Amino acid sequence: MNRPEKSTTVPSLLSNRFLQTILFSSVLLQIGIWVRNFAILLYVAYRTNNDPYAISLISVAEFAPIFVFSFIGGTFADRWRPKRTMIWCDLLSAVSVFVVLLTIHFGSWHSVYLVAFISAILSQFSQPSSMRLFKFHVPEEQLQQGMALFQSLMAIFMVLGPMLGTFVYSTFGLEISIAIMGVVFLLSALVLIRLPEDTMGSQTVAAKGQFRKDFIEGFRYVWQSQVLRMLGLAFILAGLAVGVAQALNLFIVTEQLGKSKEFLQYLLMVNGAAMLIGGGIVAAFAKRVPPQLLLAIGMLAGAICTVIVGYSTSVPVTLTVQFLNGLVFPCIHIGISTMILKWSHTSIVGRVNGVLNPMFVGMMVISMSFAGALKDSFSLSTIYSGAGLLFLIGALAMVPIMNQKAPDLAPSVQEI
Repeated sequence: MNRPEKSTTVPSLLSNRFLQTILFSSVLLQIGIWVRNFAILLYVAYRTNNDPYAISLISVAEFAPIFVFSFIGGTFADRWRPKRTMIWCDLLSAVSVFVVLLTIHFGSWHSVYLVAFISAILSQFSQPSSMRLFKFHVPEEQLQQGMALFQSLMAIFMVLGPMLGTFVYSTFGLEISIAIMGVVFLLSALVLIRLPEDTMGSQTVAAKGQFRKDFIEGFRYVWQSQVLRMLGLAFILAGLAVGVAQALNLFIVTEQLGKSKEFLQYLLMVNGAAMLIGGGIVAAFAKRVPPQLLLAIGMLAGAICTVIVGYSTSVPVTLTVQFLNGLVFPCIHIGISTMILKWSHTSIVGRVNGVLNPMFVGMMVISMSFAGALKDSFSLSTIYSGAGLLFLIGALAMVPIMNQKAPDLAPSVQEI
């Protein structure tokens, strides 16, 4: 099928009906996710008396589905109608939340883990479908600005989310918090009905019996593209660096800065506020900067800031560096998302996303798992220097592809 023809005058990004709808849906989903995250975290901590094993299972419930279902979800997202897929995923998430809520009310409290687990599974089908629609409905020259808007939205909830989640749980308790999540997922499904009509054909019938072939094709597509290969390497390096830094942030606060563990929230809030500002700045000049350069700038800044944080014993210095890091961090997210969209054919965006996304999350979880052992063997300064080196290598990986132009994949896309 043919992509909508571009007019000589590109309409304003915020007047795009698709973008308006998907942003509104994302706001609702972020509210549900943050309320869920903090309700489960605080409830499990209360029920288990801060048992580290029980609390770590929350992360397992959230991240494990990404390994198992990201490839599968990306493949199916390329075969199913994306609008319909997203609506059904939100509806099923809402239904599952209310079913689990009944289980919690009448049965075991351990069912709270299922809320995060089921939601994470369904998101692996919904998120790549959203990427397909994004590529189809947003003009090429506005892709980076669109990604910057999403980054700004994520940054807003990084600042407000913890406060919102804590307030809702403290005021209403677990069951009302979980119910709120179910309601906002239901509202999100209703909002998504407003998306432009789904004109991308379903591949389910024509490609019946070809799931394995489609699955492998996603890996082959990434491997055959030098840009996507380098992007995969950047994903791996960034995941390793971010994982170890996040896991040991608490020790930066208590050991390097000599503050109580509660001070960590201020580091996170400063970082989140800076990400919000940075997303707006990147949106303003995104058209004029290649996504490879954006990603390289973000990773280079991440390298410098990570090393400084590892050595700093001054609260003002650490807070300033955290702010600067947050200011530039949107370059990483926006650069990565834009490269995936620009270098992937519309018919395979879901699978490319399904191949690359687990690389980041997988490496992040692995490095978080080894963070404790590294802390026992090395100083924080050494560990953070190593994380900074990983960011630096990731930035250097962009050099060979810095001048490459995105292929023209827009005209005449035939959906199988």
